[in-house]
Amino acid sequence: MLKVTEIVQTVKSLVETRINIVKQEVQDEFLGIVSRTILLIVIGGLTLLVLLFFSLSLAFYLSTIFESPFLGFLIVGLLYLVILLALYMGRYSIGIQEKVQGGLKDFIFSKIKKREEKEDE
Repeated sequence: MLKVTEIVQTVKSLVETRINIVKQEVQDEFLGIVSRTILLIVIGGLTLLVLLFFSLSLAFYLSTIFESPFLGFLIVGLLYLVILLALYMGRYSIGIQEKVQGGLKDFIFSKIKKREEKEDE
């Protein structure tokens, strides 16, 4: 009888240990995903700032070339309009969607993917 209680206690402690390990792994993966998502947002914000300043610089430069205070901004605005129309026309393109989704998956879930690749080896 004594051995059965010891076996039950051992199995119970093993299950509790495994549950704690799984909880820790889930927490680590969740925090990794959150941190990479925050990093992606920061990179996106900084990219927008860089694009804004380059656009303003280009607009002012074109304004001085054409000697018209509004023509440079008009050309830059039209350039963005063309880019927007191209993106709008290609919004249902499977190839573009797959590339964007693949890039985001690779960036956000890179740690999980690397771990899976190591396990496959």
